[in-house]
Amino acid sequence: MAPTTDDLQRWTDADRLARPARLDILRRRMSEHGVDAYFGVRRENTRYMTGFELGEGEEKVAGNSGQFLVGRDEVVVLADSRYTVAAVAQCQEARVERVYNDLFARWPKLLSSLGPVKRVGVEAGFVSHAMWQRLADGAPDVELVAVEGWVEEQRQTKEPAEIERIAAACAVADAALERLLPRIRPGATEAELAIDLEWEMRTNGAEALAFDVACLSGPNAALPHGSPSSRELKAGEVVLFDFGAQVAGYRSDMTRTLFVGEPTHENQEIYSLVAHAQQSAIDALAHALAEGSRPSGRELDGVARDIIRAAGHGDHYGHGLGHGIGLATHELPSLGMTAPDVPLPSPTVFSVEPGTYLDGVTGVRIEDLVLFDAAEKKMERLTLFPRDVTVVG
Repeated sequence: MAPTTDDLQRWTDADRLARPARLDILRRRMSEHGVDAYFGVRRENTRYMTGFELGEGEEKVAGNSGQFLVGRDEVVVLADSRYTVAAVAQCQEARVERVYNDLFARWPKLLSSLGPVKRVGVEAGFVSHAMWQRLADGAPDVELVAVEGWVEEQRQTKEPAEIERIAAACAVADAALERLLPRIRPGATEAELAIDLEWEMRTNGAEALAFDVACLSGPNAALPHGSPSSRELKAGEVVLFDFGAQVAGYRSDMTRTLFVGEPTHENQEIYSLVAHAQQSAIDALAHALAEGSRPSGRELDGVARDIIRAAGHGDHYGHGLGHGIGLATHELPSLGMTAPDVPLPSPTVFSVEPGTYLDGVTGVRIEDLVLFDAAEKKMERLTLFPRDVTVVG
């Protein structure tokens, strides 16, 4: 079901009410590290901390619009004439400064307007070397401090209104695939089905895609992140869909591997293996929850990976078990072999998506989003499309 106007307004109000607490957490971290101001440039962090919205990829043409400064007592949002009206409307608790190709010249005054500033934390992973150098040259008496992951770590713990939006995006995606099923048959091409699935999402509640739709059939399904081609589906093979919707800024992500006609023994065997690995990881999470503990993402990855390895397919499963999701499709927490060996945050939402891929032959992945809330002893699948063997065509 598409979100209503009341839903959208309620979520906007929830963000506005949550923003002071979000800023308080950031400011406490700034204080702990002796940082007087924080310069943010990542699009998702801008929306989270200020309310200013840029579309997917729009930051590439927005100049400095959407970048922001957090001081001890004030937030400044940068916007040129293309974005000023929107910034003023969306960032009512912030000061909007019109900046157009003159950030570096104005940098010293922008900092001084926030009070005495000697050290500025900068989102180093999203700033080019050239930009860093020009900021340093613009205010040589101010030290730039490389900051990575501060806001991202905050964003991995989800507020109720954030979870609602992820669940709404999941519902849009679930329903879109359900409506597409009658069109998945031999002779249909990957590209045609990908476009049809996108249309179903966009016309039934999604404001945008979470990412480009992947529709991969037969041997192409062995490409974990392949792109749809003109290849036609054939009877007796699999077709893998990896896709997600975006609702009010928040995203879903799901993968379903379907059988075109009666499944072959090999495909069905691999599907059963992947389904078992996924369910075992989810069961381990439920068991930990019942015991009052929080496993790490690395532990859960190991549960699924050990099952796939034991079946002789360890070399055919190269990616991690999952990832957090929210304003970005891939965000913290991480669930993989190299994930931090620390308890998962709570409440949070992440994917559980083991897979097995035989190069040039076939591939299977099953992906669901899971809500994990240790305080409430709650674990819930937000992806509701059936995981049972599904035969189409």
